[in-house]
Amino acid sequence: QESFFQDIDTLQKYGINMADLKKLKSVGICTVKGIQMTTRRALCNIKGLSEAKVDKIKEAAGKILVRDSAETLSFNYQYSYFSSSSVGLLCSKLLGGGMESMAITEAFGEFRTGKTQLSHTLCVTAQLPGEDGYTGGKVIFIDTENTFRPDRLKDIADRFNVDHDAVLDNVLYARAYTSEHQMELLDFVAAKFHEEGGVFKLLIIDSIMALFRVDFSGRGELAERQQKLAQMLSRLQKISEEYNVAVFVTNQMTADPGAGMTFQADPKKPIGGHILAHASTTRISLRKGRGELRIAKIFDSPDMPENEATFAITPGGIADAKE
Repeated sequence: QESFFQDIDTLQKYGINMADLKKLKSVGICTVKGIQMTTRRALCNIKGLSEAKVDKIKEAAGKILVRDSAETLSFNYQYSYFSSSSVGLLCSKLLGGGMESMAITEAFGEFRTGKTQLSHTLCVTAQLPGEDGYTGGKVIFIDTENTFRPDRLKDIADRFNVDHDAVLDNVLYARAYTSEHQMELLDFVAAKFHEEGGVFKLLIIDSIMALFRVDFSGRGELAERQQKLAQMLSRLQKISEEYNVAVFVTNQMTADPGAGMTFQADPKKPIGGHILAHASTTRISLRKGRGELRIAKIFDSPDMPENEATFAITPGGIADAKE
């Protein structure tokens, strides 16, 4: 995975000084690929970097990436998946075997449809070895609604006979308080992924739109909200590709005022509009069934057919529904 985790310190060989590299690291750009994924304009906005310096940095990064572009190209499409018996039907029937790395998977639904339960279950199952040589890894959980519960992870760990402390040690938790803070946390995430290259396998945000809903209210602020959201999703996608991790986000629903004209049975839609719809590689809709049963359906995917799976919320997390 050399081409994935090339430290920006290697740019020193191309005449870039350490002080300028520190400025890049301060905003979460820690790899050569990270420079490639950041626009010149964004780099010029970093305090202390002039246009001339930015051009020099871009040129140096370009030389390194051109040098091993053949290796990078062949590696970029070796997506890794992780799955486990816990989300068995969800993974095998809906997701073709597991959750895709270098991509954003979104699960949306009303309250009590299992979004947070699915997030907690994935915190544990992402750590377990799986098929096709998947070795398991650490997880970062960004919590926007104060829904994370360590005790829940212990219950799920019991189900898989895994040590409580080991499971909790492998989950890094961050509480986001504003949409701006949520964006700033992504710099911390990038730094952690860089610090422990190849160790982290999953980034969870539960829920992605909650703080944007609060910070930008009314139609007057909609354009600004969508612009900020687009920037955050772009950063998320780049981080997932830069460090070869899977990103799982949950999302809320809202009433659809235009749906009355189409005679829909359930006139609700996920929030975030087209910007979130286009950013998410795979979208899964969750809805309530009888009792503790829930129904997951592929809403949008580049390679998975439209399909449904029923699952149950149990003390040990998300599990296949008993027939």
